[in-house]
Amino acid sequence: MNLNDARNEIDRIDREILPLFARRMELGGIIGQLKEAAGLPVENSEREREILLKITRESGNELGSSARILFSTLFELSKSYQRRLHTKDGEFEQKITKSLAETPALFPATARVACCGVPGAYAQLAADKLFQLADITYFNDFNAVFQAVEKNLCEYGVLPIENSTSGTIDQVYDLMLGHKFHIVRSCRLKVRHCLLLPAGAKLSDITEVISHEQGLKQCANYIKTLGKVKLTTAASTAVAAKTVSESGRKDIAAIAAKECAGIYGLQIGAENIQDKDSNYTRFICISQNPEIYPGSNKISIMGLLPHKPGALYSLLARFAVLGVNLSKLESRPKRDGDFEYMFYFDFEASMADPELRTLIAELVSEENRFTFLGNYSEI
Repeated sequence: MNLNDARNEIDRIDREILPLFARRMELGGIIGQLKEAAGLPVENSEREREILLKITRESGNELGSSARILFSTLFELSKSYQRRLHTKDGEFEQKITKSLAETPALFPATARVACCGVPGAYAQLAADKLFQLADITYFNDFNAVFQAVEKNLCEYGVLPIENSTSGTIDQVYDLMLGHKFHIVRSCRLKVRHCLLLPAGAKLSDITEVISHEQGLKQCANYIKTLGKVKLTTAASTAVAAKTVSESGRKDIAAIAAKECAGIYGLQIGAENIQDKDSNYTRFICISQNPEIYPGSNKISIMGLLPHKPGALYSLLARFAVLGVNLSKLESRPKRDGDFEYMFYFDFEASMADPELRTLIAELVSEENRFTFLGNYSEI
């Protein structure tokens, strides 16, 4: 047998496989309808296990693991198809379709916006990047920002979610599970930290540096050059600047944005003191209801997966089938869960794609384990 003969034989086998695959999916759909009528769940892990054991034995040592992957993928495709049959045009899809149709063509120029901190906070700078003129209300912590949006005290909220130097903002991720919100836009803000001193103070006078914990982490190398100084955390970098301004001391300094110097009457002791020049913080803009503006090309979802082999693979396989690119995956243990993990995903995709919309509707409908966070663009 030469190369062409082998390829022709593979083509012949593929032609035989395709109608068998179509028939298998058709039967899976029938089974799904029968299960739904009987009030039974789509998944039957015991039957899957029995089939995989049988397939492994019959395939032999050389092909056993490959056969398991093949049939595991078939199971996921079949279950996905079964779910799709009875979730189509459900409440979630109707909600998203309405959002796609009714969201205005342009992102609002001005709005009531909730931010954590005080004037001069990086969240304020992010809000100024997202909106032409934001009417900002400041809150003491991230939880209060979520609540302000939930209770409609503010139309939008701006929250940091990750930093290119110090990583994930853990507190924001933890709060996501307990609040109802939608991401409508995001932005990347270049962070340029400054060491701000009281008027008339000298660098040699400084014995204490105050900032948000992220600010302290991002400037660790510069802080070492100050010698032995006390490090104190504040609710935000801007709160740190305000604290220094009101302290009446000459031996304390804040790490904050340059804008805080003018706001709080401080002098700049050093500029651009972050460890890395490519220091960016990503902020999300949240709202109470989904808003999907034209050009939105990023989708975020969040959900729980059981702590068992193949759980993450099974989920990712469903997106891979649609050719969706995963751009971020974050996981963390659920605080009150028993070996359960919360996963956060960013995908490069649009909810205008009906197949993707159906898939996410399936995930949302599966025992409410997943939440659609938003379809948005990043600036």
